[in-house]
Amino acid sequence: MKTILTVVGDGSAEAVLETAVLAARRFGGKITGLNALASEYAVVFGGEMGFSISSEVDRTLEREGAERRDQARALFNAVMRKHGIPLGTGNGVTAEWREEAGRQNAIVGMLGRTYDLIVLEQPDKAASFAEATLEDALFESGRPVLMAPKAKCTVLGDRILVAWNGSTETARTIGLAMPFLERAARVEIVSVASAFVPGPSAEELMRNFRAHGIDVVSRHIAVGNKPAGEVFLEEARAMQADLLIKGAYTQSRLRQMIFGGATRHIILNAVIPVLLAH
Repeated sequence: MKTILTVVGDGSAEAVLETAVLAARRFGGKITGLNALASEYAVVFGGEMGFSISSEVDRTLEREGAERRDQARALFNAVMRKHGIPLGTGNGVTAEWREEAGRQNAIVGMLGRTYDLIVLEQPDKAASFAEATLEDALFESGRPVLMAPKAKCTVLGDRILVAWNGSTETARTIGLAMPFLERAARVEIVSVASAFVPGPSAEELMRNFRAHGIDVVSRHIAVGNKPAGEVFLEEARAMQADLLIKGAYTQSRLRQMIFGGATRHIILNAVIPVLLAH
């Protein structure tokens, strides 16, 4: 994973950048810090005809956007300096800054297609701008997304829990996550009966891992009243995992918005980095 895209929306993205640094150091990669400025603002409708945002409001929004961009770039440069990561090209871990005009979620979904890994912030609530960006990255980029937790982490990928449910989405995620899995000191596969779909067992997945030289154990949780997402997070805590690998939205996103689901629970409640793909 040599090319890593991360979004720096403003000056509060330090935990995301620290996670991106951990990933880049693991693979000797290059971090691209992206800031996206919206080129258009929403139209506010009123009365029978509606009306557009005034030029004064438009200028205010542009000024605020520029201020956030400057804060984001200052933070990006500060974190790179802190870790001794040079801007530009060179050997080892490097970094670059990139600015694009447009909606952040749409830009990430498109640009992410040419990167090995996308590192994004954990949404602090459902139906938020951060969640929209995460979902566009998952559904539009075709690349793995590493969701950084709110608190800064200091280790990434030494102890990995794989949330296996037999699905195509999880199989694809595991394939994309192999660079992490092959470098891990410990890997555990956990399956939960209530979340399993018709597919290979964890034991069959273990055989594949061992063919790659991955030291792995597995366990299947057959009974229990807790939702699968909660079980996966508890199992990750129990093994002191520093990375959780999970296929995203085996059930449809809409269904999970209405009824809940393992992916949505993990996105909103994880306290460690989570590698997702769809």
